Amino acid sequence: MIHALLALVLLAQTTSTAPALSPAAIEHLQAGLEAEKQHDLETAISDFRKVTELEPTSAIGLVRLGNAYIENHQYAQATPSLKKALIENPDLPIAHQLLGYALLAQGYAAEAIPHLEKVHEIGALGIAQIQTGQVSDAVSNLQAAVAKAPNDLDLLFYLSQASEMLSQQSLDALTAADPNCSRAHQVRAHNYYVLHQYPEAEMEYQQALTLRPDVPGLHLELGEVYAASSQWSKAEEQFLAETRLQPGNAEAAYRLGDAWLQEGKAQDAARELKRADLLRPDMSDTLYSLGKAAALTGDSATAERAWTRVITLEKGSLLAAQAHYSLAGLYRKQSKVQEAEQEMREFYRLQDRPRQRPAPTR
Repeated sequence: MIHALLALVLLAQTTSTAPALSPAAIEHLQAGLEAEKQHDLETAISDFRKVTELEPTSAIGLVRLGNAYIENHQYAQATPSLKKALIENPDLPIAHQLLGYALLAQGYAAEAIPHLEKVHEIGALGIAQIQTGQVSDAVSNLQAAVAKAPNDLDLLFYLSQASEMLSQQSLDALTAADPNCSRAHQVRAHNYYVLHQYPEAEMEYQQALTLRPDVPGLHLELGEVYAASSQWSKAEEQFLAETRLQPGNAEAAYRLGDAWLQEGKAQDAARELKRADLLRPDMSDTLYSLGKAAALTGDSATAERAWTRVITLEKGSLLAAQAHYSLAGLYRKQSKVQEAEQEMREFYRLQDRPRQRPAPTR
């Protein structure tokens, strides 16, 4: 991208009313360009520096030198030549872009922002805004940048960072407004849950429910605390309460069905997990638990369909491996030896484990 813009700059330089480069400067410029192509950045820097010595007011020489320094990760050295290029030509987009990059790389985010804004370099702009505390603007710009480059790992990282910071700002404002309100207790409860401090989380959720017992999501979150500590009867109670508040909530239906499954209530679990699957089809966790519940109730056809769908959705994940393992057990019960062996081969392939593993429970 930068090289393409630089090519446009060079074209503009040769067609503008700016003074033409001297033959010696052109020779060094061409030598620098050739060295850059060969990834010999030290030679390129040397040649571009000679261009700027021969033609001190040449924006193209200054920009090329700045770019070569940036490519060589010498951001401090790039900055003066790029600033000088903008003195010679204040509207040169590539100079603003490169100077924005160089300044940002050195931590001068506030100084970089005007240059990045001028050329609408939204990805780098979002990163700079994180560092200057403009978190809401950072999220907006990084979301737009990710939409254009969805596989850019750096952009995804910074978007995640900015989103987390914005979320934390909102939570801080909430708790500051009323530290004893239901939502403040809920925030603290969630923080305890993340830290695996389940008794503290339970206490905060209970206080939140005392203040506002009908708030959607509270029973679900408290149920997850109980589930994490294997208190399945308490988890069931909370998930059931959530499904009564929100009968259309697929997550609550799944959690309730899974709790019943953990308690050995296979018939109830199968019924609720089927309902969860209808509410939100193709959720892998729901389908996997549905397969287990169906198998326990003797509904082999439903179990097979559910686990086969998990494998289709999950491809090579660990959950897909467990689905292969469960299918192997199902086929063994049906005396389908070849099918069972094939499923076990897939299980071992995905697990990358030795073959001497126990067979599925009969």
